[in-house]
Amino acid sequence: MGIVTGAWAWLTTGAHWTGEEGIGQRLAEHVYVSGAALLIASAVALPLGLWLGHLGRGGALAVNVSNVGRAVPVFAVLALFMVSPLRNAGYVPTVVALVLFAIPPLLTNAYVGMREVDRSAVRAARGMGMTGGQVFRRVELPLARPVVMTGVRSAAVQVIATATVAAMVGQGGLGRIITAGFALYDTAQVVAGAVLVALLALLVEAVLAGADRLLTNKRMNDRRMNA
Repeated sequence: MGIVTGAWAWLTTGAHWTGEEGIGQRLAEHVYVSGAALLIASAVALPLGLWLGHLGRGGALAVNVSNVGRAVPVFAVLALFMVSPLRNAGYVPTVVALVLFAIPPLLTNAYVGMREVDRSAVRAARGMGMTGGQVFRRVELPLARPVVMTGVRSAAVQVIATATVAAMVGQGGLGRIITAGFALYDTAQVVAGAVLVALLALLVEAVLAGADRLLTNKRMNDRRMNA
């Protein structure tokens, strides 16, 4: 049996989808960990990046500092947490490690998106008497949104893919399917687990891209109605 055929057979076996070790449970764990990490990272990085981009000060330093996180392997961070008091805190070490990993693309794109807004549009808005907050909400944020959303999509895909390493320190998620396949010398199961992770990442990317398009179309329709 070929690897692709074996992986398909593994995925279409009903018994592999149920129970505490089943795909359904592992998928729920993966979505929970990835979603929590992305939400926390967004709550930290997006407001900071947008604010610094609006001010035009301190952003370069913040981006450079956040990019240090790219050089630190997530597995190394998890390994450190496993020998700390957090080792018995459930998914907390995994979520914290993924948050540190997700912040750089979110912060960088938020800052860059704000700084790439056409300065003439900002000056025109200020000339019309808009306050700083109004310029931010009505001019800068809508124009920066495509770049910001690119950072969100990039961070989401990276977090989903990287969350598989949680299985190496005994946590849940789809990575457990892959590590179990390695332990059993079952290549089909390893490939099946990798396919599930890839499909989840593609699905999330598609959902975020669709949401971005809906926001774009709504904004264009609102502009036509107000014209």
